[in-house]
Amino acid sequence: MANVRSDQLGSEPIGRLLIKQAVPASIGILVMSLNILVDTIFVGNWIGSIAIAAINVVLPVSFFIAALGMAIGIGGSSIISRALGAENKNKALKTFGNQITLTILITVAMVGLGLYFVDSLIPAFGGKGEIFEPAKIYYTIVLYGVPFLALCMMGNTVIRAEGKPRFAMIAMIIPSVGNLVLDYLFIYVFDWGMHGAAWATTAGYLLCFGYIFWFFLSKNSELKISWPHFGLNGGILREIGSLGFVTLSRQAVTSITYLLMNNILFDLGGEAMVAVYAIIGRMLMFALFPVFGVTQGFLPIAGFNYGAEKYARVKESIYTAIKYAALVATLVFVVLMIFPAEIAGLFLSSREGMSATEIETNTFVLEHTPAAMRWVFAATPIIALQLIGAAYFQAIGKAIPALLLTLTRQGFFFIPLILTLPYFFGEIGVWSSFAIADVLATIVTGIYLKREIDRDLNRVAA
Repeated sequence: MANVRSDQLGSEPIGRLLIKQAVPASIGILVMSLNILVDTIFVGNWIGSIAIAAINVVLPVSFFIAALGMAIGIGGSSIISRALGAENKNKALKTFGNQITLTILITVAMVGLGLYFVDSLIPAFGGKGEIFEPAKIYYTIVLYGVPFLALCMMGNTVIRAEGKPRFAMIAMIIPSVGNLVLDYLFIYVFDWGMHGAAWATTAGYLLCFGYIFWFFLSKNSELKISWPHFGLNGGILREIGSLGFVTLSRQAVTSITYLLMNNILFDLGGEAMVAVYAIIGRMLMFALFPVFGVTQGFLPIAGFNYGAEKYARVKESIYTAIKYAALVATLVFVVLMIFPAEIAGLFLSSREGMSATEIETNTFVLEHTPAAMRWVFAATPIIALQLIGAAYFQAIGKAIPALLLTLTRQGFFFIPLILTLPYFFGEIGVWSSFAIADVLATIVTGIYLKREIDRDLNRVAA
């Protein structure tokens, strides 16, 4: 898990390099996902299943604002990787300075709007009935920390673009561990309920920001920016925007998906059905951590070598990343198909003194989650091609195909399916939409990626 200098991205064997990049990324995503998972287990056991649904309602709004930071980070990091590959250090520094300025300006403005429209946004995202009040508590507190989360997500991608995956991994671990410790103190020991869950999450963001701020001030970073680098540059902003828009669009569609899913499921089965989706959503974040880790590790390798015009290495990195990601995705698939009921049971409380409503809700969730989980993850073994294919175009700076492939699964297939199939097949129509969308998106991505390799990489390499 040693860090590599940026120039080593263009010289080390691809397989070894991908492992060096992907393992720390996977560990970081694993710990972050475990944090989300265990946080949900704590909330479910110590507050209740309605609290799980409340947090699930809030996530799309807070994650969308935080995703602004990730969008700026990934868009800028693609520029930085290619600039370092082309030995253009000044462009890399100017890009990083612009990323910081842009992240602060946009996220602070978005948080202001999010707080102003709080009473409208929560019901729109499914926070109805008993879910509304705990969702509002959690939302209001967490939103104050979201600009720091956005800066963390932006900074983390830049650290990885420098070839320092171990530091990026630590940056992801710190808020996760901090959140879990504070969850125990604030919820279990101090009995602060939803307030405790929200403050634990916000404090985790602040801890992460402190670490990333230290990294860029220390000798570990190659990017030593000064005040002139913070001045916005139109050309760089356009390039960050075009590439970052891909990530932002993906998160925007994800937020729309949460909005639709929460409302559709609430109509089908009330708060309990929303809680089922909350558990499924956590597993989507957690179970696929190694696949996302390989994707994150692949991005700087492809971007650097493309910038250095080492096209044979770019092609090799694509095939190697797909192979590694498909292997781990298949292992995840096997586990989820065998143990869905046991996994669902982890999220539900069995404490004494529960009300009849809580017992009824827990029983419903336990009965409905296993079948839903099998449907949602049915196409997991093939998603590696979909993720790596879309990431490739983003890594090399081709914004339009990256955007289209990123939106293919959720925007072009999944949303139309969940708006249609439930009317004919009810609950099964909702869950089967996940697998159908995965299959269709993978086919489209595979065709497009093969055409690009044949037309671009093979021709240039020859």
